[in-house]
Amino acid sequence: MYKSEKKSVCILGATGSIGESSLSVISKHPDAFSVYALSANENADKMFALCKQYKPEFAVMADADAAAVLQDLLTHAMSGTQVLAGSGALDQIAAHDDVDIIIAAIVGAAGLSSTMAAATAGKKILLANKESLVIAGQYLLEAVRNNNAELIPLDSEHNAIFQCHPVAHQARRLGQADASVRKILLTASGGPFLHRPLDTFDTITVDQACAHPRWSMGRKISVDSATMMNKGLELIEACLLFGVAPEQVQVVIHPQSIVHSMVEYIDGSILAQLGSTDMRIPISYGLGFPQRISSGTQAMDIFKIAQLDFMPPCSDRFPALELARLAASDAKVLPTVMNAANEVCVDAFLHKRINFLQVAQIVKTVMQEMRSASVASLHDILDLDADARVATSKHLPANI
Repeated sequence: MYKSEKKSVCILGATGSIGESSLSVISKHPDAFSVYALSANENADKMFALCKQYKPEFAVMADADAAAVLQDLLTHAMSGTQVLAGSGALDQIAAHDDVDIIIAAIVGAAGLSSTMAAATAGKKILLANKESLVIAGQYLLEAVRNNNAELIPLDSEHNAIFQCHPVAHQARRLGQADASVRKILLTASGGPFLHRPLDTFDTITVDQACAHPRWSMGRKISVDSATMMNKGLELIEACLLFGVAPEQVQVVIHPQSIVHSMVEYIDGSILAQLGSTDMRIPISYGLGFPQRISSGTQAMDIFKIAQLDFMPPCSDRFPALELARLAASDAKVLPTVMNAANEVCVDAFLHKRINFLQVAQIVKTVMQEMRSASVASLHDILDLDADARVATSKHLPANI
């Protein structure tokens, strides 16, 4: 049993897979955690079901029309949950005085503002929104340090590194170099196309790209995993979180997804975190930290693990990785451009406007076009993000 004062939790992105896993863990510890606020984009029906079950004080819908539908449903159910709408409301609940823990699970750059609000308010942030770090890492980490906030990554890879990297546990050391670390070994499953013939990549369908062999994820993240842009974003994230140079991060294809990442130290030791492919494990670690609490997952039987394979990634198969490594070397501009272009291209692929290969091709073109841009503030980064989306849209075929 988790022994601590009861903590109130706000889940930003409650109807997604991270939100569902988070609520599963919270439900196992009713004496330790309560759900104070939930947010979603536009799935009013699913949010209504969550509100009936968890009875949060606030439910926030990013979409105003969805908020109106939810309000009507809750009114008829005589619920006491207050409905809010819009990005300003997300910032409001992320910084609310009555909230102790923020689970930041909104997909894409849309999650940046509320994550920054939580950091500025000094919250404990369980970060599943990697884009916030990729496009504004310097400012987010400064906000965490300057406001005595706490940040724990929820991505299984970065959570594994965090567990194997004791210095990172100190909030004020997060993002700073540790001379004892030689290398970070960032594992990747290889996605659904690890062994698919390269000359067939232009025929990859949306459903094929979204069928991940190991993880159950949303469609955008699934496509990112198939292109390995997801791993590229994680490479940039690892550099920012753990104060390492891009050349100190080695991506390792590990199809079994048992070893979630490793840290190699200068004495030759390599520390690894192993576990099943269940996001409840890193979520429970983040919620309970510095204690460990039950996640609800079954214990992994190591005797049933036939073998653990490790191999380097192929740049021809996964060009997005090299784009991310290039972006990591120009951390002020290119990560923002790359992320924005990728979000636009993935959306275009999901709507069948471009093929699978064109995602990385267009992202590369936009990065080349905009690499000379300059930024000096968070406001500049937000402008750059918007400009990159416009630039990317010019390379897409017209909607039919």
